[in-house]
Amino acid sequence: MAIADCRIIDMPRIQDPRGNLTFVEGGQQIPFDIKRVYYLYDVPGGSERGGHAHLGLHQFVIAMSGSFDIVLDDGFEKKRIHLNRSYLGLYLPPMTWRELDNFSSGSVCMVLASERYDEADYLRDYSDFMVQVHGNRRKAVREAAQATAQATGTLAESMV
Repeated sequence: MAIADCRIIDMPRIQDPRGNLTFVEGGQQIPFDIKRVYYLYDVPGGSERGGHAHLGLHQFVIAMSGSFDIVLDDGFEKKRIHLNRSYLGLYLPPMTWRELDNFSSGSVCMVLASERYDEADYLRDYSDFMVQVHGNRRKAVREAAQATAQATGTLAESMV
């Protein structure tokens, strides 16, 4: 997946003098059903979290309180996103390396995930991630070239 596939999603907000309400429904506001929810809190100043990618897992990250940054990397491009609103979340497709840092005091990072925890889905070594990304890119180029060759061959055969 490319960084362009990562996106900020503005969740519905119901404003009320008694307090605001925001909600997320799997398959509605976010492009997957939610099977797991976890959150990070009490992250010491200067600490980093993440430092991995997922082979198949989709995630949606929300700054429930405070703020933090997420550095995204698809193997070709890097981008830093600052999250600081509880009604905005960042969608992360599979094969996106992420590092979370710059946590404000008292921040809470909530993550909605498309699957239950599975250690086999993690790429925890950046060099392994890069091999996987560039291997997938080569495979896609090879398959596209084969499809073009087959289509051209079929077209040439039909002209005979």
